[in-house]
Formats: sequence, structure tokens, C-alpha cells
Amino acid sequence: MSEEFRKKGTPEDAELEREVRSKRKFSLAEAIGREGADLMKGASPVTLKRQAELEIEQYLESHLEDAEGALRVVLVRRVTESEILLAANYENSLPAMARVAQGILSSGTGLRRFVRAIDAEWGRIYSERPYFERDGVPPHRKDPYTVSSVRAALLQLLEALGRGG
Repeated sequence: MSEEFRKKGTPEDAELEREVRSKRKFSLAEAIGREGADLMKGASPVTLKRQAELEIEQYLESHLEDAEGALRVVLVRRVTESEILLAANYENSLPAMARVAQGILSSGTGLRRFVRAIDAEWGRIYSERPYFERDGVPPHRKDPYTVSSVRAALLQLLEALGRGG
């Protein structure tokens, strides 16, 4: 701003500015403040990680059937915390999400742990006791997230990602 001021202001204004500055102690904060206006020029104040997270959330909002919302929350968290997205420098968030979903589906144990995390998130969202699936016991009739329903949702998501939709 002071550079603009010097270009537009009168000689008296420039003299006044010099006088005010001569009586101040130099500080790093002041120097950063003087030059700071140009630091963000053309850059987004939103981090690349947050941009990737928002892109994933937006995609899931329109391509994932999840009336309760817990699946979406846990999947976004899983993708944004994954090494896969970090390795992609947050720029290829949808392919990274596809790889994370494939990884979840590739392991029966991984899928069950993922469903358990979704159930726990559902319990937090709705302040209710979640319905955890147990081996050899049919799922509770009110359980919104079962291993088979989550598997089906992830397969539909991968299909949509494969179509480029």
C-alpha cells in the first residue's frame, strides 16, 4: 500500500510517511505487513488439501446414496487422511478416492472395519447406540449400514467414477 501511496501522493504526504516511519522501531511483523499484500496475489487462501476435500464432498453429495450421511463423512475422512491422496499432491482427488474405495472393498476385514467406523459415526451424529454387525449374527433390522449395503454403495460409487460421472 505504501508503494501505491508514494506513486499517487503528494511530496508532502511522502515526507509525512517518512517521518512517521523514522520514529517507529523496525519489526518483522511490520515488514511482512508492508510486503504481505503481494504474497497472496493470485493464490487461493484455501489449501490444496481442503480443495480436494471439498471436491470429494461435492462429488459424493451427487453420486453416493447415503441418506444418513455417516458413510459420506467417514469416506471423506478416510480419503483425505490417506497416503494415496497425499502422494497425488491433492490434485487428483477423485482417482485417489477410487483407489481408497477399491482398497476397502479388496479386504473383507477392511470392509468390516470401515462399516464399524461408519456405524460409530452414525451413533455420534444421531446420539444413538450404533448397531454393530457381528459375525454369524444377522444384522439388526434397523441398522442403516451393513457390510452388504456399504459394499453395494461403494461399488455404485466406483461405477460412477469409472463412467467419469
